[in-house]
Amino acid sequence: MLAPTLGSSINLNHMIGAIAGDIIGSIYEAFPIKTKSFPLFDHECSFTDDSVLTVAVAHTILEGGNYSDRFREYYRRYPYAGYGGFFHEWARSSDPKPYGSFGNGSAMRVGPIGFAFEDLETVLMEAKRSAEVTHSHPEGIKGAQATAAAVFLARQQTAKEDIRSYVEREFAYDLSRTLDEIRPGYRFDVTCQGTVPAALVAFLEATGFEDAVRNAISLGGDSDTLACITGSIAGAYYGVPPHIELEARARLDEDLRDVTDRFTLQFILPRMP
Repeated sequence: MLAPTLGSSINLNHMIGAIAGDIIGSIYEAFPIKTKSFPLFDHECSFTDDSVLTVAVAHTILEGGNYSDRFREYYRRYPYAGYGGFFHEWARSSDPKPYGSFGNGSAMRVGPIGFAFEDLETVLMEAKRSAEVTHSHPEGIKGAQATAAAVFLARQQTAKEDIRSYVEREFAYDLSRTLDEIRPGYRFDVTCQGTVPAALVAFLEATGFEDAVRNAISLGGDSDTLACITGSIAGAYYGVPPHIELEARARLDEDLRDVTDRFTLQFILPRMP
């Protein structure tokens, strides 16, 4: 068959899922909500550091080099995207060293790794490599690996219960609580251990891509990052509906869109039947 053009009516399972989740959740980070009923794309929705660094990971995979240099390059290009304070200091340093973080930044940017590599061992190794330049704490590395592994397994159309079992077994995350049990007491949490399990449950309970993103945002936490992580996994499993893909791409600038499209052309379209 002829390869579809980007933005076609075919659901593509690619990294735009993470970007769409970030953009949709961007306006709820400061004003968290506890409902799934909200406009999907508000006029104030925009990409944040989650999208910027997700694209930076994709760019590193496409062209090689090290993650540290690429992250600092993207920071210079997008200095006001909403990074955490420690990342600001790291990116501005003349000799950046890992700062032992277990924040959710290592997990929100890792999605492309789950798409690009062909075996789980390599995915886990590369996820660690992408995390440890900043998030060298074991929980920071674990969050990145769990997310990348979930994307990889979702891309393979692994049964959801098997994804749940794998993540619980290999990373000791408790995925037994339902969203209805998590939501009432859930608060803003920027740690991997407070974000990744909740984002995974949002995916596991979803009926489709949009429902997964709504699930994540409805928890009322670090909404853009929750939805970015959930969106990366749900995008791999369900694909991203064309109208959501178009809305997300329209909110990227030309450079971010170009890398996203090149990554899709190299790693996603060739696998389509």
